[in-house]
Amino acid sequence: MDYVSALVPPVVMAAFFIGLIVTIVKTQGGDNKSKEDAAVDAALARAESARQAGPRPGDA
Repeated sequence: MDYVSALVPPVVMAAFFIGLIVTIVKTQGGDNKSKEDAAVDAALARAESARQAGPRPGDA
């Protein structure tokens, strides 16, 4: 029975991982795609403006 207790954790983790991947794939696109794209674009714009601004006075 040691082999059963040795195999259970990897099988359970694999099942959860497969479920996670399926959930991620299913939620791509759809109704929220434009909202998600807008959030990513806003985050990229903030990062770009911070990079262009350079270091602030007082930053070490």
